[in-house]
Amino acid sequence: MTESPTLAHVNQPDVVRQQIADFTAAHGDPRSADAGATSTAGGLDLVLRGARVLVDGSESPREVAISGGRIAAIEPLGTGLQAPAVVVLGPDEVLMPGVVDAHVHVNEPGRTEWEGFATATRAAAAGGVTTIIDMPLNSIPSTVTGPALDYKRMVASGQVFVDVGFWGGAVPGNREELRGLHDAGVFGFKCFLLDSGVDEFPPLTPDALQDYLTAIAEFDGLMIVHAEDAATIGAATPAHGTRYADFLNSRPREAENLAIAQVVERTRHSGARAHILHLSSSDALPTLRAAKHDGVDITAETCPHYLTLSAEDVPGGGTAYKCCPPIRETANRELLWDALADGTIDYIASDHSPSTVELKDLEHGDFGTAWGGIASVQLALPAVWTEARRRGIDLATVSEWMTSRPADRIGLRHKGKLAVGYDADLAVFAPDEEFVVDAARLQHKNPVSAYDGKHLTGVVRRTFVRGVAVDGDKPAGRLLVHGTD
Repeated sequence: MTESPTLAHVNQPDVVRQQIADFTAAHGDPRSADAGATSTAGGLDLVLRGARVLVDGSESPREVAISGGRIAAIEPLGTGLQAPAVVVLGPDEVLMPGVVDAHVHVNEPGRTEWEGFATATRAAAAGGVTTIIDMPLNSIPSTVTGPALDYKRMVASGQVFVDVGFWGGAVPGNREELRGLHDAGVFGFKCFLLDSGVDEFPPLTPDALQDYLTAIAEFDGLMIVHAEDAATIGAATPAHGTRYADFLNSRPREAENLAIAQVVERTRHSGARAHILHLSSSDALPTLRAAKHDGVDITAETCPHYLTLSAEDVPGGGTAYKCCPPIRETANRELLWDALADGTIDYIASDHSPSTVELKDLEHGDFGTAWGGIASVQLALPAVWTEARRRGIDLATVSEWMTSRPADRIGLRHKGKLAVGYDADLAVFAPDEEFVVDAARLQHKNPVSAYDGKHLTGVVRRTFVRGVAVDGDKPAGRLLVHGTD
């Protein structure tokens, strides 16, 4: 069954068209001056040389040539490729593909005080992330109609430091908008099965989810789902006060487990493609394994905070750690690592979900009132790498989880690999260098981080987007359209 239209007033197309007109009158149309890499006609633009270049799952001495924003050649070190610009890596540096972060909340327009395209993408580049896919909620309007997508692209144009794509939203009443959003180039559609936390983005019921899955199956769309069961959480005792255990109990595993089982069955019956966002409950892993064994087209991601933090270590009043689903116990974390290793969990995404300091309620530390979200796009790679190397997992494997796997699932055909013909999106990474996180020095708009004061290993020294070094002053990223990247 299809739910009746209940889109919030701010999401109505006529309202958004007026916002576009007002923005254009005040600022002009920034889309007329799209940024990007330029090419030296008939030759190479840049050559990078290093003893440790991550290609085809292993490090080797290579020279990487770039032309027109793409990788033109990869040759053994010493070949002597020549270009107007040459970068020689240090002996402690690894050249690796740039991270593809498929789960980032930028929040602009409408809640730019939480984060914005300039700050989010500058932080991404500082963390070796070269592509982000922006979530459709928290901005006003939500990206649930064609005009809303146009408006978001207009606002983002000219201020992104990495390449940016967009998810569309699936909310009650916009079923007929989905095909148009798909044709306009969104990478898929996000929905919630419970209250999203913002009025502009209401949830779908499980029956509506199946209806929407059936709709997008007609054009091979991808549904990405915040999978927590509303009734289960509604029956739990709400969190209040400074005890993290109370918050954890308010978001029980059963809510995630039941919702994921529902998504699996609705996906199975609709024949659509689906993806589970920010999986935190290890109890749901057998359900996903069985579904994949049966051939259901479903994938899952987990996040750096679920892999590196644990409930036992969250301090009283530590609302910087609050996110939904929550960070769970150490034993749960270990099973998530196992599921990455065996392919049950397909990739890692940051779920960068920032807010203002005031909304995090750091002063009172009340888990019931604080905004739920962890800002981590700048720290995702070093956070995961720190924990992975402690477990004996090599950088090539971490890179695969954070570059090629997300790129493949969401349909980024020229990103996620250091290979000829791919975009020259690269990170120069020093995997042995250690640092202590200082939230006040991060590029995120608001100085709040669950990693503040933590010792991490792995420093991103330079980031290249389409062969252009990101300098933090000149936005050189592009806006991506699904199917044409």
